Amino acid sequence: VQLQASGGGLVQAGGSLRLSCVASGRTAFSTYGMGWFRQVSGKEREFVASIRWSGGSTDYVDSVKGRFTISRDNAKNTVYLQMYSLTPEDTAVYYCAADIQGYGSKFYRTYEYWGQGTQVTVSS
Repeated sequence: VQLQASGGGLVQAGGSLRLSCVASGRTAFSTYGMGWFRQVSGKEREFVASIRWSGGSTDYVDSVKGRFTISRDNAKNTVYLQMYSLTPEDTAVYYCAADIQGYGSKFYRTYEYWGQGTQVTVSS
């Protein structure tokens, strides 16, 4: 399973971005829980959001609740992270990840597959 994240870039504070993550290869994407994590150089990887295989349950870190939305399109093997009201504190490399058990989690060790990351930079 390969995960390809895209959609990052440079945006001013208050702006928005939508990240995408496409799964390819020998994948049963519709059965996977998916997650987004982010990492700043020198710091631990931080959970951002997760979504169950069905899309019926989502979870967010408190700092992004009300600003970020995770969603998925199983027909397109794609998970999204819509980000609004971005702040400089959201600057990081964002990674998508797949949990073959189907649930998603805030714990990065839950996930078996990881994308390569996409850089999000928010200027003040």
